[in-house]
Amino acid sequence: MKSDVVIVLPSLNPDYRLNLVVDGVIRQGFDKIVIVNDGSDEAHMAPFKEAAAKPGVVVLDHEVNKGKGRALKTAFSYLLETGKAGSGVVTIDGDNQHAPFDIEACADKMKETGMVVLGCRDFSDPTVPWKSKAGNNITKFVFRAFCGIKISDTQTGLRAIPAKYLKDMIEIKGERFEYETNMLLEMQTRQIPFSEVKIRTLYEDKENSTSHFHPFRDSFMIYKVIFKYLFSSGASSVIDLLMFFLLSMIFSHILTGGVTMFGHAFSKDWLVVYIATAGARVVSSVFNYKMNKHVVFGSHSKGTLGRYYILAVIQLCFSAAFVALLSALFLANNFFKTLIKAVVDVFLFFISFRIQRAWVFKKDDE
Repeated sequence: MKSDVVIVLPSLNPDYRLNLVVDGVIRQGFDKIVIVNDGSDEAHMAPFKEAAAKPGVVVLDHEVNKGKGRALKTAFSYLLETGKAGSGVVTIDGDNQHAPFDIEACADKMKETGMVVLGCRDFSDPTVPWKSKAGNNITKFVFRAFCGIKISDTQTGLRAIPAKYLKDMIEIKGERFEYETNMLLEMQTRQIPFSEVKIRTLYEDKENSTSHFHPFRDSFMIYKVIFKYLFSSGASSVIDLLMFFLLSMIFSHILTGGVTMFGHAFSKDWLVVYIATAGARVVSSVFNYKMNKHVVFGSHSKGTLGRYYILAVIQLCFSAAFVALLSALFLANNFFKTLIKAVVDVFLFFISFRIQRAWVFKKDDE
């Protein structure tokens, strides 16, 4: 049954296609539709009035434009407050780019699995506008590399969300297009499972000129979420490398030879690497922990300090071991040791970042 699934459609200054979409989902058997007028001007009110006259359609109004993210949250809040969320919602766009049978397929899979379902387009299709293809490819790479999230279509507006997760969705930060990116990131953090359904790629306008997505402004808003994560680690890495270089020079002059500990002989070069790595990591880790806790993750969980330094010690050991091994292999001087360390730490960053999101600053301890 589709009567217990609500269609949610945010819209700004729509044209005739809004009611093509509404008619299409009604013909497909959906009889509950919530449209959010996100501050459209007077010249574009007629499509809303036409839609509101159809059975099962509710139009909610923002007096001013607040953004797609806020429009979605307005609809979710309305459904929870009125008890009309049913088994869940399917969010769609109003430009007739989502085929009614694909909307139904996402709703069916949501009800079957109890998961969030993403309707994912085929970006190898030549009809996909360049800005959609480029934006998705970049975001997909960032999600996979930095967050460990494999998603085929990071920009899809076709998403089926079970009612039990709507409260989580309302709590997620973001008011405009960045909200949809935040939603994907937070689903991993909140351990909300998702699956994908392949959908058709429908574009009446190949350049997608009527889209309200602004490549520069909205890309900045979207990537600001990820840049915030990267800035802390990038700044910490700079501090770490500078301290490593300085400590390497200092201890290269202070130490006169190797030492023997626990029956093992350590050369001067190995000692310098380990001491410089440890000293640099102490300084940079204090900065990194404070940034990650308060600025990046905004965590109020208990035990983050202990978990952070467990990870830091493990990462330190791997970093020192790899740097020492590669430095000995290539007979590197202090400068090239620093370059080697930079490469090693970039590799370890990907792993560390994922662990911090999933374990160190996890939100289920709050």
